Amino acid sequence: MAKVNQTPMMVQYQKIKDQYPDAFLFYRLGDFYEMFNDDAVKGAQLLELTLTSRNHSSKNPIPMCGVPHRAVQNYIDILVDRGYKVAICEQMEDPKLAQGMVKREVIQLVTPGTQTDTGAGNAKDNNYLTALTQVKNKFGFAYADLSTGELKVTSLTDFDAVLNEVMSLQTKETVVDKSVSKDVLEQLQTVGILISHQDETEVKSELSYLTQGVTAPEQLTVLNHLLTYIITTQKRSLAHLQRAVMYEPTFFLKMDHYSQRNLELIQNMRTGKKSGTLLWLLDETKTAMGGRLLKQWLDRPLVSRKHILARQKKVSVLVDQYFERNSLQEELTKVYDLERLAGRVAFGSVNGRDLIQLKTSLKQIPKLQHILNELPDAVFDDIYDRLDPIDNVTDVIDEAIVDEPPLSVTDGGVIKDGYDKTLDSYRQAMHNGKQWLAEMEASERKATGINNLKIGYNRVFGYYIDVTKTNLDKLPEGRYERKQTLTNSERFTTPELKEKEHLILEAEEKSTDLEYKLFVKVRELVKKNIQRIQSLAHAVSELDVLQSFADISEKYRFVAPTFTKSGHDLEIVEGRHPVVEKVLGRQTYVPNDVKMPEETSILLITGPNMSGKSTYMRQLALTVILAQMGCFVPAKSAKMPIFDQIFTRIGAADDLISGESTFMVEMKEANEALAHATANSLVLFDEIGRGTATYDGMALAQAIIEFVHDRIHAKTLFSTHYHELTVLDKSLAHLKNVHVGAVEKNGELVFLHQMQDGPADKSYGIHVAKLAGLPDSLLKRADKILTHLEKTQDQHASVQVAAEDKPVQPEPQPQPKPQPKPQPAEPVTETAEATDADTQLSLFGEPEKKATKADKVAAQVKALNLMGLTPMDVMNQVYKWQQELTQSRKKR
Repeated sequence: MAKVNQTPMMVQYQKIKDQYPDAFLFYRLGDFYEMFNDDAVKGAQLLELTLTSRNHSSKNPIPMCGVPHRAVQNYIDILVDRGYKVAICEQMEDPKLAQGMVKREVIQLVTPGTQTDTGAGNAKDNNYLTALTQVKNKFGFAYADLSTGELKVTSLTDFDAVLNEVMSLQTKETVVDKSVSKDVLEQLQTVGILISHQDETEVKSELSYLTQGVTAPEQLTVLNHLLTYIITTQKRSLAHLQRAVMYEPTFFLKMDHYSQRNLELIQNMRTGKKSGTLLWLLDETKTAMGGRLLKQWLDRPLVSRKHILARQKKVSVLVDQYFERNSLQEELTKVYDLERLAGRVAFGSVNGRDLIQLKTSLKQIPKLQHILNELPDAVFDDIYDRLDPIDNVTDVIDEAIVDEPPLSVTDGGVIKDGYDKTLDSYRQAMHNGKQWLAEMEASERKATGINNLKIGYNRVFGYYIDVTKTNLDKLPEGRYERKQTLTNSERFTTPELKEKEHLILEAEEKSTDLEYKLFVKVRELVKKNIQRIQSLAHAVSELDVLQSFADISEKYRFVAPTFTKSGHDLEIVEGRHPVVEKVLGRQTYVPNDVKMPEETSILLITGPNMSGKSTYMRQLALTVILAQMGCFVPAKSAKMPIFDQIFTRIGAADDLISGESTFMVEMKEANEALAHATANSLVLFDEIGRGTATYDGMALAQAIIEFVHDRIHAKTLFSTHYHELTVLDKSLAHLKNVHVGAVEKNGELVFLHQMQDGPADKSYGIHVAKLAGLPDSLLKRADKILTHLEKTQDQHASVQVAAEDKPVQPEPQPQPKPQPKPQPAEPVTETAEATDADTQLSLFGEPEKKATKADKVAAQVKALNLMGLTPMDVMNQVYKWQQELTQSRKKR
């Protein structure tokens, strides 16, 4: 609120600030943008600025800090990158001509989702602003990239689908209206998304074409809210926004954000960087817009056989035509970011250098057309037809803009000589005037004998004659008029100099003004061709991604996959994990087959930790993704169905943001697959159940396997360390056991990294611990415990070993219940129950007929209702039995 006795300026500031309470207000004062009050205190801390104050002498001085206007973009970027909004308030009139307070207005609100100056390091990244609304039982969801003009919209049926979209798009800001529930907003904020509210809608008539063809109520609603927010915050031309494209998530291979993260498609799970991801491997694009399209294709592989094969055919042609592909790459490197250049033209922020980049890019288009004409196949005709050189734009830029223009478009030096006669006349006057000044300087030096006399200029005093104080006595009395006194010199003028100054400055001012008007005229002509530029950008970026696929396919020996027209045969011969292979090298990586004919839906994978089970699973998923993007795949040969979804549960990690444990994350990811997978899906489950107790974990693992086998029938790779589950191949007809080979040589474990049929014979856990460098004494102890456990198949044996080897004082608490070695569950029948009881009885060995205490305990075991007791009740009962048996043996 405005304070009492505030100055008119602070009243104006507070009035504007009240309109943007959730943003930092950068208030223009001369050459600085100032912040006041709370903005200043917080801004000084975030931007590491010196905090000063206004009205020092008052009882309540106003905190303030500022940044120079020429460096403001850097400070804006820092705040926006941290999730804040910045309102830029400019002077709307010349202070010299203003009557009273200078008029000021906010010319733009920069937010995390509307930021367009992303920097060279992020040129291949989109910055999506998303919007969400709810109409009845559906969510309307839309997103836009203001830097490129991309605008898309869809309908989603539940919040999980919404969350998946916002996570996949990596949006930083979501626009919502009052229809969105508080619970939804809290969940979005939990994952670090800035929520902006836009309840009113007002789309200008000139932008109404953007929603043409959109009929679904929830889609129209969300588009109108999104466009209103963009208009309200940007306050500038949006001519580059493209007509909204309706998309349906089911038109693409669905991967939830868990799967995208687990497979490390775009972001490395460990470092958070691009390095070590599938995108890192694939990105041989030569343009920024090609890099962005590659990421979009990677996010959304195709499910249409026709479209997949069309892309694959283009890649195949480029793989076979090395020289033409190489020529394409050379020309593409000279093409700048046409999409973002079009955006800057629309915004009015384009400068002379941008227009030269546009001209350079357009001049490469005929060369690209020529190269495509040289290809022996007509598959590129659709791209060729969209390669529009836009000659009228090239010609006008070539005629008007100098080859090396300055950054500023308002200080002159942008327009070529000979483009405009009036401008040429002003420049001639300026040239003649400056020549006269040079001649005057030489003449005055000769007349006065002062060799260091010079004629200079500044914006405050204009042109002047500068004479050092040591030479003042050489000046004839009355020769010059005194103008300014400095520490080391005096400045003078003459009537002739004043006259020339007027002529020169008038010519400079008129020349600069005219140059800017001519530049704007050129910019407006380019603006009329924005849609042609954007269409061209799409064609060039598509060509760029296809050549990248071809280059990678040849470089890493990828092959074209074939797709089954019916059935679900999956056969990959000598498949490889492309990213791991790139890191390890071709000679080190061991390829593996994945063979799952129609009758096999589940591969149950066993083998030692660190042997490559997870890599084997990931390589299948990456192969599917590459194939359905239209790229070749890392294998000797590949035949596969077209999948509709990929679900993964790979790796162990807590979700710290939502406060969920590893096991909870594991169960949620498993549930996502079980709830949504179909017979056409690919499911990858790695070590399900390891986050909980052995019995719980194995029970869950087996139940999940049976559920997938009996109800879903999806192609599934299930990796487990529960070797007991390998007997399921006898009861589940569509399950097959495979394992990763390992051998022991001289007591050392050697991983073969080769997938083999059948179950693994042991887990080699202690060998892996040895590889990790655990102490030898610890490993020997573990080996001894393992030997006893394997002999007795009784957890109680570990306690006996401890007692034999080391004097251990008993703890005053119940001993854990002895448990048999886990076995997979059988169908529950009376026979099975009897067998189970007999198995539990055998934990204590065969009872002697004369041992009445043992007989009594055995009878109690048989009669015990385990399902009606708590775990603590069972532990107490077992401890009681243990004491009774121990005392009985001592008496004997």
